[in-house]
Amino acid sequence: MAIKKFVEARFEGLLFASRWLMAPFYLGLVLALIALMCTFVQAILEQVPHLLSTNETGIVVWVLSLIDMSLAGNLLLMVIFSGYENFVSKMEMESHPDRPQWMGKVDFSGMKLKLIASIMAISAIELLKAFMAISTFSSRDLMWLIAIHLTFVVSGVLLAVMDWITERGEIPHSRQ
Repeated sequence: MAIKKFVEARFEGLLFASRWLMAPFYLGLVLALIALMCTFVQAILEQVPHLLSTNETGIVVWVLSLIDMSLAGNLLLMVIFSGYENFVSKMEMESHPDRPQWMGKVDFSGMKLKLIASIMAISAIELLKAFMAISTFSSRDLMWLIAIHLTFVVSGVLLAVMDWITERGEIPHSRQ
């Protein structure tokens, strides 16, 4: 019996330690954030010399592209922080003055809803950019953009409803 307990404890310890296999994924997302920042800086540097000669629509589309990248960066940070804290280890940053208030409070369900909300916002910006340059899009392309955006919206609503039902414990049980 003692050997069984010993083997079980070691096996469970190994399973628990395997969470650290996720750490390189979060490091990879940090590298993706750096790549996104480089793209952001490049977009600024490319446009700044042409600001005075760009029309209003061009400026708005450029600004929307920057906002889009900013939202994607926020999304990456949210996934990095929440994912690491939920699945790998708690960050010892409680006393840091710049620690985001939501950090350590976003569980998997909350992260999923924040993720879909960010995706919906990014999709809405892409749709707005398309409407700003509507003459360059075919009706079919615009319909696809709208359909994709509505798919994200419906998915977000359904995910929120499923979480709401789960939290209330009102999932109907089958009667035997």
